[in-house]
Amino acid sequence: MMRQPKVGSAQSSPTLPTPAQGVRWTTPIVETPGIVVLTSWIWRLVRFLLTLPFRFPVMVACLVASAGAWWWLGWPGLAGLWGAAAVVSLVWWRTWPDSYRTWVTLRLLAWWRHVAVYRRHWQPVLVISGLAESYQERRYLPRIRRVSCNAWADYVRVSLVAGTAPADFEHRVTELAHGFAAPSCRVVVNGPRDITLEFPRRDTLAEPLNALPIIDAPDLDALPVGQREDGSPWLLRLHGTHVLVVGVTGAGKGSVIWSTVRAMLPALADGTAQVWAIDPKRMELAYGRDLFAHYADTGESAVALLEKAVTDMQERAERYAGKQRSHVPTTADPFVVVLLDEVAFLTAYHPDRDVRRRAENAIATLTSQGRSVGFAVLAALQDPRKEVMNLRNLFPDKVALRLDEASQVDMVLGEGARERGAEAHLIDPTLPGVAYVRVEDSPSPVRVRATYVSDEDITAMAEGYGVGSWKAE
Repeated sequence: MMRQPKVGSAQSSPTLPTPAQGVRWTTPIVETPGIVVLTSWIWRLVRFLLTLPFRFPVMVACLVASAGAWWWLGWPGLAGLWGAAAVVSLVWWRTWPDSYRTWVTLRLLAWWRHVAVYRRHWQPVLVISGLAESYQERRYLPRIRRVSCNAWADYVRVSLVAGTAPADFEHRVTELAHGFAAPSCRVVVNGPRDITLEFPRRDTLAEPLNALPIIDAPDLDALPVGQREDGSPWLLRLHGTHVLVVGVTGAGKGSVIWSTVRAMLPALADGTAQVWAIDPKRMELAYGRDLFAHYADTGESAVALLEKAVTDMQERAERYAGKQRSHVPTTADPFVVVLLDEVAFLTAYHPDRDVRRRAENAIATLTSQGRSVGFAVLAALQDPRKEVMNLRNLFPDKVALRLDEASQVDMVLGEGARERGAEAHLIDPTLPGVAYVRVEDSPSPVRVRATYVSDEDITAMAEGYGVGSWKAE
């Protein structure tokens, strides 16, 4: 019979060491089998070769054509192919030198920016901005697919890794712009795991824009009022929506208003559109009041004009009921723009409480019911706080000029606009008319600049397209 060892004797079972005794616990190292590593490298090589034609189509096409010419025709065929390519390039260069130089310059620029800027700093910028985990795990790093350039910006096509959403990049545009030394950054979503980062190389909106030429047949769904950051025209939709313009004094609200009126001039002249203007300050809109079908400059007259617009709108809606679902501008039923220069005067600052209540009710009715029957509200505002203007959400399209505070950006453009790059509070005071625009069908804000319509331009507009007489309601 075996005797049980005594407690505490040398024959007692050993006890596990505790952390307090200074023992360091380590995770056992498990080596990956060689066959798995080899299979992984083979798969990466195959994937690289399969995706190469999509990543570098021009290069692959040239290589395939050269290999085919050499295979079928030998060295003379290869020499003939490259000789023909040289002749085509020479003809292109001599016939269209500007186009040739631009194409070559942009290709070289794209290659240089890809190698020296984005590939070089890609991993550090993404790690520091929180879009990648660490410097060691390159497998979980979003991959640059292609870099292309135009005259003003770089476009970086990126493939995302599983678990990373386009919204993650949209919330880090400020960090990305700073990391790559760009004025701003914009995210264009191509698919669930495919995005394009747009990095401007220079500010295309730094120079003032003169008033645009008056077009013969204006499109009320796309009125040219300025320029976008990418150099394309800024087309403001007015028919079928409402627009709220917000900015501090001197930010350029007048530029947006008068550029819009200027773009509508032929429609005002032929009677298919009208502007009903409310000008509490009696300064901005009074200069060209001959262009307006109705004009009001006091609180009582402004409310009366708003209520008249509501009455006409409801009468038109009653005629359309069951017969017509959308409005087509005609001289009998013109498109009506209710233009409010300083809407806060009617909703918050007027001393008469009854005037404020009636004005707010009329604006709410117009913005909630007027779109489908051809009534639009274009309102300008300085202070976007809710206690000043609590009808912001009834305006589908919004324009944020220079603002006082960062918190006001989301007040105007909606939640998350500042995270997507709309830094309206940082607009340079020397750039009036520069703004961020967010339209109803797109969550991404776009940087734009309205044209400057001078006093001489307004005078010429009133003389050439005025109604001949104005009416103070």
